[in-house]
Amino acid sequence: MFLKQIALVVAVFLFLLLQYSSAKVTYNVLSFGAKANGRSDSKNAFLKAWNLACASTNPAIIYVPAGRYLIASAVTFAGQACKSKAITFKIYGTLVAPSSYNAIGNSEVWIKFHRVNHVTISGGTLDAQGAPLWACKSSRKTCPKGATSLGFYHSQNIVISKLRSLNSQMFHILLYACNNAKIQGVSIVAPGLSPNTDGIHLTSSTGVTVLNSKIATGDDCISMGPGNSNIWIEKVACGPGHGISIGSLGWDLQEAGVQNVTVKSTTFIGTQNGVRIKTWARRSNGFVKNVVFQHSTMVNVQNPIIIDANYCPNKKNCPNHVLGVKISNVVYEDVHGTSATQVAVKFDCSKGKPCSGIRLKDVNLRYRSRPAMSSCSHVAGVVSGLRGFTSCL
Repeated sequence: MFLKQIALVVAVFLFLLLQYSSAKVTYNVLSFGAKANGRSDSKNAFLKAWNLACASTNPAIIYVPAGRYLIASAVTFAGQACKSKAITFKIYGTLVAPSSYNAIGNSEVWIKFHRVNHVTISGGTLDAQGAPLWACKSSRKTCPKGATSLGFYHSQNIVISKLRSLNSQMFHILLYACNNAKIQGVSIVAPGLSPNTDGIHLTSSTGVTVLNSKIATGDDCISMGPGNSNIWIEKVACGPGHGISIGSLGWDLQEAGVQNVTVKSTTFIGTQNGVRIKTWARRSNGFVKNVVFQHSTMVNVQNPIIIDANYCPNKKNCPNHVLGVKISNVVYEDVHGTSATQVAVKFDCSKGKPCSGIRLKDVNLRYRSRPAMSSCSHVAGVVSGLRGFTSCL
């Protein structure tokens, strides 16, 4: 009997210890000097909250109440030495960049996370105030390149949920060399003519999911650079913008490929492209393979389906090497809607490395109430169940 009582006491003690060790601690940025007036620089307050959360052995919450918080220069939240098993930014306010674009314009990233694990961004708004920099660029003056609003580098187990990103100088959200990331319920907004304002850009990352998001911007809604694999994109609305793109790829000879990408249940409204693969016509050992574009709705899209292996946006000094990126095993299934141009499907592939294993299934695209057309160059594949356009495959 006595031993049973001891065992029960030990069990209760261990349970309470476990509960205590997993209890979350909260750090309110206002407690560290942040001001919600949009005028006082709150960067150091956010860093103080991060450092304490990082040092905690418990899961931690960094709480950002309603209001506008000026982050007056680029900031990096470093995670190499973190003890906390999970850090969540609960944001109810807006983080705003300075109105002068030079304050962050020469930085690679405005808000950067480096080598973090189990970090969640929940809610809130990022307002990078990019319009003055776009105006500078359009005037052909000497301007800084501009900063990405939010970037994760060499990180894993990342969640970005219900975040709103406004008017980035360059990319809105960037994942570089990340593993196991989920982006869900985000809203990304910039004008259709804002330059290089990609909504979400992925490079060298694996296990990334993008769900239930709305992206309106001046460049690709989602772009996937070299080295990405196991990417799942679902229920994304795009427009204005340049579509959902794999690429551009093939700038370097030694370049990691892109593989195992699924893009499904997407809607494109008035975009330049729908689903696109774009590669430079340069000598490259890069590749694109095992891609599925499925259940896509096109509404007045200029290029609903396009593979452009001769990508050269400025049309100046364009390369013309025939041994570019190898593109294979790409499926287009149930892509339907309206094209803004007569040629709704364009496959312009590499002469030296033709596209292979291209499959069109149940594609129904129309142009001005008439069947749309397609254009093929150096491509091999199969078609089935086509309606509303003439296939060149």
